[in-house]
Amino acid sequence: MARPMGLLYLTLLLFSVFTIIAIADDTPAYLLPVDGLDPDYYKKTCPDMEAIIQRMVKKLLKDDYTYGASLIRLHFHDCAVNGCDGSILLDIPNTSEKYAPVSATLRGFDFIEDVKASIEAKCPRTVSCADILTAVARDAAHVIGAPFWSLNFGRKDGRISFLEQANALPMGRESITDLIMYFQSMGLSPVDLVSLQGAHTIGRSSCKSFAQRLYNFQGTNNADPTLNGQYLNYLQRKCSTDSEYTELDATTPTIFDNAYYKNLQNNMGLLETDQKMWVDSRTGPIVKALANQQNLFYAQFGAAMVKLSLSNVLTNDEGEVRIKCSAVL
Repeated sequence: MARPMGLLYLTLLLFSVFTIIAIADDTPAYLLPVDGLDPDYYKKTCPDMEAIIQRMVKKLLKDDYTYGASLIRLHFHDCAVNGCDGSILLDIPNTSEKYAPVSATLRGFDFIEDVKASIEAKCPRTVSCADILTAVARDAAHVIGAPFWSLNFGRKDGRISFLEQANALPMGRESITDLIMYFQSMGLSPVDLVSLQGAHTIGRSSCKSFAQRLYNFQGTNNADPTLNGQYLNYLQRKCSTDSEYTELDATTPTIFDNAYYKNLQNNMGLLETDQKMWVDSRTGPIVKALANQQNLFYAQFGAAMVKLSLSNVLTNDEGEVRIKCSAVL
């Protein structure tokens, strides 16, 4: 087993992951500038784009703060299937990603369409749905307490979307090895994996998604032995039916903080994959570092979200700019 990393060393390692040395010949492709993306992409063609999005996101979350987690999740689902191309937004019954079983609890589609309509009124056929969703996720995270990060724009919308591809998304029961490999396929590191899972500090999950941990873990007819006893009792009372929902963070569910990682250290990870991160030698030290330093979590979450937003994007003539996010031109 590898020697445990000291906290100072791990902190330096985490920050160094995102230091880009431009002269290095072996710089990973996902750390290089993406041709066609630019922070000023809409400066002349739609200068109010970000202001419109920020205003609408703030109003939505003022009315219902739980949409913060939903919009971040919607963005992740988009980027995790063929890249950040707005394909999750296409509405093709029984065909597109939106209709995959893993997408059943996604929400925010109507809101994204409302944002698109508002921007279309100002800047017709200019701003892509992929860029809108990326900015919405950033602003939703910021409103609920995450740090603000700058984005490059210029993504184009994809023209295809297949539910079969969405079914490959993680469901909360995978091994850490499988998760690491899945995130690597998007150009994301184990540090990014653990950091992005920190979004579980807010939001909810259906009881159906973890019911096997409460009553019949791995076919044993018993609860998952790794669950904190008091937490198990609470969940069994809370989840009287599979249709019930419960918070992913049992201690501070309405605050965007690092309590999620502290919960893992107390065997209070709601999803099986959450708890596995704490006991795995590859991810456990990262969990420990983020649990001990909230500002480090904020920095790493923002950096990981930026990397996620660059995953397999379409630019220039590789895609289109939809008029409605739910339909191709």
